[in-house]
Amino acid sequence: MEEKNVEISTYEFKRTSISDLSSAKFNNYPVVYILHNDKKKSSAYIGETVQIRNRLNSHIKDPVKSKLEKAVIVSHDHFNQSATYNIETNLINFFIADQKYQILNKSQITSAVTHNYYNKPKYNHDIFKELWEKLREDKLVDGTLEYLQNKDIFKLSPYKELSESQIELKENILNFCKRNINSDKPSVYFIKGEAGTGKSVVLSSTFNAIQDLSYTKDENDLQGTENYLLVNHEEMIKTYKAISDSLPNLKKKNFMKPTSFITASNNGKINPDITLIDEAHLLLSSEDAFNGYKGTNHLKDIIHNSKVTIIVFDEKQFLKLKSYWTEELFKDITHDANVETFELTDQFRIQADTSVVDWIDNFVARKVTSIPKSTGDYELKIFDDAGKMFEAIDSKNDKHELSRIVATFDYEHKKDGGDYYVEETGFKGLWNTTNDSRTWAERPDTIKEVGSIYTVQGFDLNYVGVILGPSVSYNEQTNQIEIISKNYKDKGAFQDFKNKSVEYTVEDTKEQIILNSINVLMKRGVKGLYIYASDKKLRNALNKAQRGEL
Repeated sequence: MEEKNVEISTYEFKRTSISDLSSAKFNNYPVVYILHNDKKKSSAYIGETVQIRNRLNSHIKDPVKSKLEKAVIVSHDHFNQSATYNIETNLINFFIADQKYQILNKSQITSAVTHNYYNKPKYNHDIFKELWEKLREDKLVDGTLEYLQNKDIFKLSPYKELSESQIELKENILNFCKRNINSDKPSVYFIKGEAGTGKSVVLSSTFNAIQDLSYTKDENDLQGTENYLLVNHEEMIKTYKAISDSLPNLKKKNFMKPTSFITASNNGKINPDITLIDEAHLLLSSEDAFNGYKGTNHLKDIIHNSKVTIIVFDEKQFLKLKSYWTEELFKDITHDANVETFELTDQFRIQADTSVVDWIDNFVARKVTSIPKSTGDYELKIFDDAGKMFEAIDSKNDKHELSRIVATFDYEHKKDGGDYYVEETGFKGLWNTTNDSRTWAERPDTIKEVGSIYTVQGFDLNYVGVILGPSVSYNEQTNQIEIISKNYKDKGAFQDFKNKSVEYTVEDTKEQIILNSINVLMKRGVKGLYIYASDKKLRNALNKAQRGEL
């Protein structure tokens, strides 16, 4: 392909300027366009078309878009409609992450599935990077692509391209809501998926679509509905609320923690129609009066207060006895509801073949196996020294950003405002601080801190260095991982409750909580996983695994 440059043409967004436009000026090729204004609260609309004059004439008749002032038209001699659609989608996602404009685009059609086309990498990377740098030169955008693509709001953008299975799930949820919004029975859509299968991305996209349908003037089954997205995770609430700053029909008030939602519903302050629950394995399955919840089961109360409930769940991610969940418990709670289920299985986070995911799954199942000989570009490394592992993560952070040390909860930490540290051979790191509106890993200063399970669950890191503390050992007779729950310092995780909605064997469940936390920590890294084990026997086994001797 002969090298050509991206061309950017800027016009006043008014009828006289539009009438002078001709598709012939752009060789009748498809173009991408950005409509924007630069008021105190700036807005932008992003689109693509093969009939630029007709499309802009249509927009100027729109009472909302007509308030925009400039039309920026992006052209290239090698544009085709697959390319312009791809670039349009990328622009929307990066504009949302840049947080300079409120984006006026409504939800994309659900059938817009990720697809390949001729020379896609050229358009997706080279041409888009050239375009973005020109937009930065023109002061239309601020952040670099490298910076923005590491932001959580970029990764959870409602406009991210979805896979075929994710599109199917989104369509199923929307149809389920439309069919059951007026049902006389509670309706529950149950989504299963392990860490990294793209559950939150689908939920973000679907909630935005539901909100657009609620606020539209066009009559539809969901028009005027009152809807909420819940997550019992303070760091994820921060991300969802940050996304709402850039999209017109997402409101901060519609993102809540479960206890606050239940209290507001019971008091008549809100009247929910559709409620989506991200990370439902974090819901309480027993009373927690200390944190203001006096009921017996979060999910039961949420379903009672909603017409339709959408649940995202992973049985391998519950982390406390008071949040003990099994698929059977979900079925018991929803036995008198209209229920449909869907399972996501494709791994989207870890950029490696299945052998790496299989190795992690084996470890969580208490088996240390030989590390795959070939992991492609993904790095899976064992360290004998925690200080050396920090140096490696620090180096990766300098190059790629979003690389952090995390640890199992085997080190003292109290919520008393004091400083607490994770100390191992050659390393001393401050337990994570979270008193900031930004999520933990996005703050540059946290490179010197250690993330806990409660900080990083649900988020991506480029490289993750996992410190396995004293609760994780190895039995050299049985050749299996051995969990020593008495060494686990998260005493709140093991607090048992008389008033609970499910029975369990406490010691077995404590061990499962620790294994679940390891599963979540090890599956944070997109590009690499580094491991240091505090326990000498486990460290020896991991070194054998690295040498291929197991």
